[in-house]
Amino acid sequence: MASVPLHHRNRRVGLLALLAACAMLGLGFASVPLYRLFCQVTGFGGTTQRASLADADLAAQFAASGGARSFSIRFDANTARDLPWQFRPRQVTDQVAVGERDMAIFEARNDSDQPITGTATFNVEPEQAGIHFNKIQCFCFTEQVLQPGQSVTMPVLFFVDPKAADDPAMQGVEQITLSYTFHRKDQ
Repeated sequence: MASVPLHHRNRRVGLLALLAACAMLGLGFASVPLYRLFCQVTGFGGTTQRASLADADLAAQFAASGGARSFSIRFDANTARDLPWQFRPRQVTDQVAVGERDMAIFEARNDSDQPITGTATFNVEPEQAGIHFNKIQCFCFTEQVLQPGQSVTMPVLFFVDPKAADDPAMQGVEQITLSYTFHRKDQ
């Protein structure tokens, strides 16, 4: 039995190392979208869910059939330091019955002398509420462009999934905080 020459073994080890490095690089690029998908599916880290009007209608049917639990929803608005906008909720808290569709209104104003594009990141606290907090329509789904001095109102249409009423992790939770932070989008 003849042994494989040293230069063939070295080439094979080199190719395997190159293949492993390429695989790790690919995983590095895929990690952000995969993590985002994981958070959206599980609600991990307070990530909210995206819902359709049909989902909201099903939840509303539950609410109409006597879903008695409700939550105080607190709205929080922030801007990054480099964004010269004023951003605030029109109403700081609201009481919402499980399954009931509700709308929160946020207001933003560009205090600079130039058009600025912003994107909003969001979070829900406590974290276990993220999987049950469903947004049907939100300004956070798209970029927002405000002209110099422009003021806008931005609605968020949402509901709390009826499953929150039966989730043991939600026992004792009376208030859910929906928090947004606007960031300047690099041009």
